[in-house]
Amino acid sequence: MPTTNHEQQKIQGRWDSLLRYRAIEIIALWEGRLTTNHLCDTFGIGRQQASKDINTYDSAIGPGNLVYDKHLKGYKPSAAFRPEVTSGLVDEYLHLLNRNKDLSNTFDTLSLQFANTEVLTVPVRNISPQMIRPIVIAARQCRRLEVDYVSIRDPNREGRVIVPHTIVFSGLRWHVRAWCEKNQDYRDFVLSRFKGTPDIMDISAHNELGDKDWNTMITVKIKPDSRLSARQRKVVADDYGMQRGVLTLRLRATLVQYALQQLGINANVVDSVPEAQQIIIANRDDIKQWLFE
Repeated sequence: MPTTNHEQQKIQGRWDSLLRYRAIEIIALWEGRLTTNHLCDTFGIGRQQASKDINTYDSAIGPGNLVYDKHLKGYKPSAAFRPEVTSGLVDEYLHLLNRNKDLSNTFDTLSLQFANTEVLTVPVRNISPQMIRPIVIAARQCRRLEVDYVSIRDPNREGRVIVPHTIVFSGLRWHVRAWCEKNQDYRDFVLSRFKGTPDIMDISAHNELGDKDWNTMITVKIKPDSRLSARQRKVVADDYGMQRGVLTLRLRATLVQYALQQLGINANVVDSVPEAQQIIIANRDDIKQWLFE
């Protein structure tokens, strides 16, 4: 039986409320400070409604999870904080940061259907709120950050000073783009490889504007593997919405390799079976300086 307009309004109201409760929980946990402005700016609601949502969450959804801090002029997670409407995973916070970019034009009217839908989830890398909070603050305030970091090249815990400017999701993992004082260059640092709690330091002159590679935009052209038959190439071109057999991507130079990985393209080795990879880089010489070795 079709739902009535009144029933649809009730469902929509519950859905909107749940989204705001989730935002309350995510922001408080991962940023360590929640104010009514967070909800007003994110959902376009008034301060009275935002206060009501926080009070309802505090009394009925996650009692004991929030503590008002006069010094912060906002709510912070209590020592006994336990996620009630989220999973407490860093991906929830980092995806929330990107929500407005993806949904701002359609969110109010978007009809989400969950039946007969399956989403593949992969293991989430271990990242703690205590580690994320200083990185977020340092990135927003352009501050130096003293961190301990490990890598495949150097698995020993090493102290270094960075100046983060942007948190990036590559499609498979989260990393932060930052100035590295050790290497005197901008680098990508995988979030799960920070150890301990970073220490926020003084303001730095190395901001996003100084990251030349980050601010360089590159055109990447993708086409069907020429070893495929004409009909096969047509199928592949239709899959990717190619125009005249070419898919053109405009990307930041530092994100080119990550995009190719997402597309399943090995930039350095062409698969011996064209049906396996199906697509190749059409302008490799133009972008080769941005490819990983």
